[in-house]
Amino acid sequence: MAGHFGIQEVYRGDNPIVDIVAVHGLNGGPIKTWTTNKTEKFWLADPDMLPKNISNARVLSFGYDAAVTAFFGRTSSDTILQHAHTLVAELVADRQLEGAVNRPIIFLCHSLGGIVALAYSASRTSKLIQHLHSIFVSTYAVLSLGTPHQGSDQADLASTGRKMLDAMVPSKVFDTDGQLLEALKEGSETLQNITDMFAPLMKNFRIYFFWEQEKTDFGTTRKYVVREHSAAPILDDTERAGLPYDHRNMCKFESRTAPGYRLVVAALMTYTLNAPSTITQRWVNATEMLKAKRAAEAAELMC
Repeated sequence: MAGHFGIQEVYRGDNPIVDIVAVHGLNGGPIKTWTTNKTEKFWLADPDMLPKNISNARVLSFGYDAAVTAFFGRTSSDTILQHAHTLVAELVADRQLEGAVNRPIIFLCHSLGGIVALAYSASRTSKLIQHLHSIFVSTYAVLSLGTPHQGSDQADLASTGRKMLDAMVPSKVFDTDGQLLEALKEGSETLQNITDMFAPLMKNFRIYFFWEQEKTDFGTTRKYVVREHSAAPILDDTERAGLPYDHRNMCKFESRTAPGYRLVVAALMTYTLNAPSTITQRWVNATEMLKAKRAAEAAELMC
């Protein structure tokens, strides 16, 4: 449903000092990805959960059409990169209207979208679109839950499933989001490009990688969707930990005592505390950099 696409504010604390931006993954949604199945506990906004631990934040959730399969309807034809462009544009617009362009950002990602958004935003420094660069400058941390930084073995199984379904249902009636799915194939060009874009930017952020510790039940088999080495590469100055859930449920918490909740929220609390001073200084540096860039461009025109 289109109403679930775009940026949604799901919680606003008093005098927020950070924006926590949640980005869901394949076949997910801006609410359902973070909501438990049985009790429908939406921990990002439930007053007894994240807002109780971090009352001075604004929590946003970004939605996009990431359905792997959809009967009798179309899935998004956008690529991951196009979704990221939309995320950046919507975040910029939202923060401009809020008067909070310089407010620190913490990304909570169960997808490739947040990573690509940072890579895209980092390059937006030309005069007419340098406002898009603000997302890169303002980002303090990225929490990455089950994001395949080196591809996903499960994508091969999903690709096979797509071929079977395509053979059973006419293509005009049945549509799958092939470009998003292809981006998860191990060694795919799209994933490699994302990794290449994000790797040199990591030094600018606090990074926390989380991996699934339980296999996902696919009915006839149980498999890891994203293995530890892909979800949490061992890199300098990054943190990593496993969560005792399968891929579908590693983003969902029943209560503040649920396994893994304290681990994720403690990281969010630490980053919320430390972000303002770091981002304030980064904006000073970025403003000076952009000013020097504009001066150099003006000097070139005079030559």
